[in-house]
Amino acid sequence: MRVSYNKLWKLLIDRKMKRGQMRMAADISTFTLAKLGKDENVSMEVLKRICNALNCNVGDIMDILPDEDEKK
Repeated sequence: MRVSYNKLWKLLIDRKMKRGQMRMAADISTFTLAKLGKDENVSMEVLKRICNALNCNVGDIMDILPDEDEKK
């Protein structure tokens, strides 16, 4: 299984918020923001901070998708 944070980026666009603004509001590091940008795994604590900062649920900012190998 893999994760996709496309919903997060779309939510930021809808709210006219930049990634750096979200990073500061959620108090996450630039390293963690880079991991999000690469659709890499981050801790549940990070996801909770983002959800708290954006007043949303985890399902509003990410999807869990099957690996490309699993689709075949």
